[in-house]
Amino acid sequence: MHSVALALIPWLDPQYILDHFGAIAVLVVCGIVFAETGLLVGFIFPGDSLLVITGLFAFDRGGEIGGIPIWVAALMIGAAAFLGGELGYYIGKKAGPPIFERKESGLFSKENVDRTNAFFHRFGPAAVILARFVPVVRTFAPIAAGVGRMDYKKYSLYNAVGAVVWGVGVTFLGYFLGYIPFVAHIVREYIDIILLAAVVVTVVPMALTYLRNARKAKHAGDTEATTAPTEPTL
Repeated sequence: MHSVALALIPWLDPQYILDHFGAIAVLVVCGIVFAETGLLVGFIFPGDSLLVITGLFAFDRGGEIGGIPIWVAALMIGAAAFLGGELGYYIGKKAGPPIFERKESGLFSKENVDRTNAFFHRFGPAAVILARFVPVVRTFAPIAAGVGRMDYKKYSLYNAVGAVVWGVGVTFLGYFLGYIPFVAHIVREYIDIILLAAVVVTVVPMALTYLRNARKAKHAGDTEATTAPTEPTL
């Protein structure tokens, strides 16, 4: 049973996708995954929840999504994740510096890139794989890799591994949850709460970051204005 809250975000609900898109449902899921990992606005998509629930619903439908076997669907999702990561790297390499090297630029502030770079420094190239499992970071990691001019061949290799482990692995995780009735029951009954919570957990920290950056930028501007030397009047 779905609540009004879920009705407000039907494009995040695999059940809605299956009911309204039929045979192209997998393509819609792939499009969401591609956008989350390849576009700057992708952080709003709760990819982990989407993949788990998509796999679970495939289990409920005899191992198919819109007539496509689960293993084919999972490979398609993994491919979408890989292509999204490649696009993110390209965006970071070509358009990153003018966007992210500013002092403050809201959601796309240098602070967010610095946080992602710290993730890279801590975990090395494997961060490309690990970032897949961290909301928001998986959106900015490919871009940060492009901005930082990470070796493309090395990045692409880790991007491919991460796309398979996350895209294929998490989708199958959802599928195999169907074999655990108690867990599957919880997911089915509270899917709306899970999706809404995923959105809140993803969006609220970013909104707070935006407000904090905007406040810091305003404070810096006010300070600069008050400390600027005044020209002597003639």
